[in-house]
Amino acid sequence: MPKARPQPTSHPPPAPSPRERKPAIKVITVNRKAYHDYHILATYEAGIALKGTEIKSIREGRINIRDAYAHHQGGELWLYNCHIAPYSKGGPHNHPPTRPRKLLLHREQIDEVIGALSQKGMTVVPLRVYIKGRLAKVELGLVRGKRQYEKREALREREAQEEMARYMKRSR
Repeated sequence: MPKARPQPTSHPPPAPSPRERKPAIKVITVNRKAYHDYHILATYEAGIALKGTEIKSIREGRINIRDAYAHHQGGELWLYNCHIAPYSKGGPHNHPPTRPRKLLLHREQIDEVIGALSQKGMTVVPLRVYIKGRLAKVELGLVRGKRQYEKREALREREAQEEMARYMKRSR
C-alpha cells in the first residue's frame, strides 16, 4: 500500500495593514432630543479641535450635547453650548467647560453647510459623539425643526409599530 502524501497546508491570509483596517468606533453620547425635535436632512462627520484635558474627559463619557448647535463664523464652523466636564485629574490645567470648539470639515462641506444655513429654519446640531480610532468625531445633522403636531404624529407612529411587533411576536 502506498504512503499517503501529506496535504499541503494552507496559510492564513496575511493580516491587513494598519491603513487597511477599519478603526473601531466607540459611541460616547447620542443626542436623542435632536431626533425627536428635528427632521434630519443631511449628516456630516466632523473632527473637533480639542485641548489636552478635553479628549480625556470625552473618553470618560463626560460630555453633554443636548443643547449644542453649530454656527459659522469667518468661513469656519464652530460648536457652541457643548459641555465637556473638567477632567477629574486635570488640576489647574483644566479647560473651560462650554467654550466654542472649532469643527474640522473639508472646505466643500463647510461651504455646503453655510449655504444651507442661509435658508430659513435650517440649523446644524450634533447627533452623536464617538471615538474613531484615536480621534474624537461628531456627527452633525443639517436639520429643520418639527412642529408640535409632527412630534405627536411620530410618537403615535412609533407606538403603532411597537404594538404591531408585539402582536406579531405573540402570534408565532
